[in-house]
Amino acid sequence: MSRKATWVIGTASILLLLALYTRLSIHQHMINPTDTTIPTWMQMSEGISKIFAAQPRTGDRWIVEDVLATLSRLGFGLGIGVFIAFALGMSMGVWRWMEAFFLPILSLFAKIPPTAMMAVFFTLFGTELKMYGAIIAFGVIPTLAQTIYLGLKDIAEERIDKARTLGASTTEIIFCIMFPQILPKLLDAIRLQIGPAMVFLIAAEVLVGDVGFGYRIRLQSRLLNMNVVYPYLAYLALFGFGMDMGMRWIQCKLCPWYAKGGVS
Repeated sequence: MSRKATWVIGTASILLLLALYTRLSIHQHMINPTDTTIPTWMQMSEGISKIFAAQPRTGDRWIVEDVLATLSRLGFGLGIGVFIAFALGMSMGVWRWMEAFFLPILSLFAKIPPTAMMAVFFTLFGTELKMYGAIIAFGVIPTLAQTIYLGLKDIAEERIDKARTLGASTTEIIFCIMFPQILPKLLDAIRLQIGPAMVFLIAAEVLVGDVGFGYRIRLQSRLLNMNVVYPYLAYLALFGFGMDMGMRWIQCKLCPWYAKGGVS
């Protein structure tokens, strides 16, 4: 299928979704003109105006406060998670004793949903930035570390043996052979972990946040202001899509051979 046809079909699917929502909203308001659970597009525009408007008492804008809070927490948690996962994954792939020690632990933690551990994180870290970082890191480290570890295991032993024969040190083997080999897979894994990381973060914000997307969604849904909730969900989808495309762009720039389907 051509790229143009793919774009046309994708656009048609989104337009169909919007048309179905419009039909459902009209039907619901014919039954109950004061309904707020499925707002009309006019009500939705009022909600969007409220999101971007300066608040009378503080002068702050909801969207600015919430974007800064949520994205800073997400970046902090992902940064910690990627750093630790990279160190663990590389260590397990290089040294057998590290593999024997950490692999069972990571396999165990991978089976525990981070949202089930929220009470533990609240107790250990409180409800500040450290808690959000910890819950995101806990959620992404096992998968990322094992992805790096398995990527290193896929490297042909002959390449490493040849490098050693030519006098390469362990450090040179790690950064000149192993790291370039697993970099595209690492970027793919990070891209795929953005969605789960956002789930963990929003769940924590819904429970204990005083600012952020999760907090705002919880507060407005209690008031049945769905004309605010739905735009927030759309913004979350746009942020996730933007980060996904950003990771793809980085991968294309750093690993063009992988993006084109080549073999390194």
